[in-house]
Amino acid sequence: MFKCKTVWNKLAPLARASSTLCLQNARKSALRHGRRLEMVQKAQMSSGPAGGGGENTLYYVLIGATCLGAGVYAYRTVSEDKERYNERMTEIVSRPKQGPQAAEAVAEVVAESKEEPVAEEPTLTEADVESTESEPIAEAPVTKPIVEEPVTEPTVQASIPEPTVESPIREPVVEASVIEPVAEAPAVTQSEEPLAPVVESETEPTAVIIAEHVPEASSVSESAAVPKAAPAAEPVEPTAAPSDVPEHAPYLLIGGGTASFAAARSIRARDPGARVLIVTEESDLPYMRPPLSKELWFSDDPKAIETLHFKQWNGKERSIYFQPPSFYVSPADLAKVENGGVAVLTGRKVVHMDVRGNKVKLSDGAEISYEKCLIATGGVPRNLQVIERAGEEVMKRTTLFRKIEDFRSLEKISGEVKSIIIIGGGFLGSELACALGRRSTDVGLEVIQMFPEKGNMGKVLPEYLSNWTTEKVRKEGVSVITDAVVKNVTYKNDKLEIKLKDGRLFKTDHIVAAVGLEPSVDLAKSAGLEVDSDFGGYRVNAELQACSNIWVAGDAACFYDIKLGRRRVEHHDHAVVSGRLAGENMTGASKPYWHQSMFWSDLGPDVGYEAIGIVDSSLPTVGVFAKATAKDTPKAATEQSGTGIRSESETEAVAGALKAKTTATPPPIQQKEDYGKGVIFYLRDQVVVGIVLWNVFNRMPIARKIIKDGEQHADLNEVAKLFNIHED
Repeated sequence: MFKCKTVWNKLAPLARASSTLCLQNARKSALRHGRRLEMVQKAQMSSGPAGGGGENTLYYVLIGATCLGAGVYAYRTVSEDKERYNERMTEIVSRPKQGPQAAEAVAEVVAESKEEPVAEEPTLTEADVESTESEPIAEAPVTKPIVEEPVTEPTVQASIPEPTVESPIREPVVEASVIEPVAEAPAVTQSEEPLAPVVESETEPTAVIIAEHVPEASSVSESAAVPKAAPAAEPVEPTAAPSDVPEHAPYLLIGGGTASFAAARSIRARDPGARVLIVTEESDLPYMRPPLSKELWFSDDPKAIETLHFKQWNGKERSIYFQPPSFYVSPADLAKVENGGVAVLTGRKVVHMDVRGNKVKLSDGAEISYEKCLIATGGVPRNLQVIERAGEEVMKRTTLFRKIEDFRSLEKISGEVKSIIIIGGGFLGSELACALGRRSTDVGLEVIQMFPEKGNMGKVLPEYLSNWTTEKVRKEGVSVITDAVVKNVTYKNDKLEIKLKDGRLFKTDHIVAAVGLEPSVDLAKSAGLEVDSDFGGYRVNAELQACSNIWVAGDAACFYDIKLGRRRVEHHDHAVVSGRLAGENMTGASKPYWHQSMFWSDLGPDVGYEAIGIVDSSLPTVGVFAKATAKDTPKAATEQSGTGIRSESETEAVAGALKAKTTATPPPIQQKEDYGKGVIFYLRDQVVVGIVLWNVFNRMPIARKIIKDGEQHADLNEVAKLFNIHED
């Protein structure tokens, strides 16, 4: 249509110019000779006989007919294009949804209208518009908003949920088209971005302006009010502010583990009036996890399963919980208490983070705003894919050990079944194997441990020490199956059948999968946080900060170690230290993380070890051992320190300075049949990067200083003397 108008705009001036030229020539001839038309040169006007005046008349007739024909053709063309344009716009408006294709079609038309303005069309007048009320499109070319601004004000009014405020009733055509979008989009809530529909279809105003449902203008006000009432009808609103959920927490800690509690204690130490809210998915208050696979299994108290009180190796009793319930304040009263406090919101999971708005959304729809936030979500236990694919019956008989409820469930199962297979030869798998093996004789339980390595903790300990540990586990009543790679798991005749790749088949009643931990990074997408592709977890800077006002600590933090490079550590001591540092930095300390965290493992009360740094069996190792005494056991260590959580007894006392020697090469590994106690050094480029203290306790500050110095040592036997392993 617009192209035809353009043609007419070009033809009309030519026709007018031709007519004007003819009239001017005729007038000049008449004035010059005193009479009209006869004085024109006959040879140029006609090929007929001379003396006649009909030649000029014929010329005028031809010119007039040409102009008239051109005008009629242009008028008919414009009229037909106008009808096609009306039909096309009516079809678009009558569609149930304004999809992307309709929006593109409208966009093309609007783009053409921008390229070729129609404001100067001579054939369309106000009278024409009034005489064509049945064609509402006739008004569109005259309207300035369409010519100058494709996205007019009616567009915004039709997209946002309050069209009745800005859209006047004098334009019922615009409001009538809002009926369908409102009815088709009931899912839009207050929490969503209201301008999202405009982004998807910016050309809807063209369709809106030509809407033909003028008689429905009376019902427009009712439908336009729907967006205002929609948020109240959403299920999110009734639960947005439950009585026990505070609307705001100055310090918000996501996760209820060791790192969160350490951060809360650190925040309160630096800011006594701080109000700290811990949100945890579990139903328990913050607690320590190590006793779940260690001391709790050796308790003689039948009530320990419920009370979660246990006796340490030194005989002293303590609770698995860091603090009793009286230590915490109610979440509902957090904003009211005079001197602040720590509140724990249990059974809630943070499912979304709005970093720009400084608020989080919980699984029940409630929202909490914050000023500073810590992510300490830890991780979830890994499972074998062959078990996940085995079906529901196999999954029901498989335990992924991590929480208090897992401990209680496995303790109950161990007294009901006849056989349990533990898959995994690491810290957790070996500890659970020894714990269950101890009670196997009393309850008649068969305990089998299988793993792909050649010995227990084969990825950590050197081969000779791993083999010795395997024999120790077997003496606890456990059948250890090495070089075992699970091929498939099935459930037949009330038994689980585990088939290995080498063809061996084992039957059992229950499976415990202890094959590692997967860091929980569910909030990375909504919060826009970076996840490390090599180690997993949220990448943080030296101050454990992921972005503005957000810190990460514990198992979920992937931090940069200035001595050992980027790492992610999954141990209790790291959770304590990183949580404490994150809490200090949340209150403005700005301290870097330089601490070398330690970890420990006990295979019962007689054998245990502590480790620090990178302990990887693939690295070269040097071991120095000595004869053990009665004092060189985990039980004796707890008696001396007074606590079973040995990292809590550490002091940051500075160890004596070490003098490096360069005269000799490191000695070969000193192998013995009985490794009573000793020190194992892990080397990388002749520098000690990891140390294992085998039945040597309370010497971790010395090991930490050796790694911090980063020096080459010619004689590691001399270095081992710093740990006093040769003292009786």
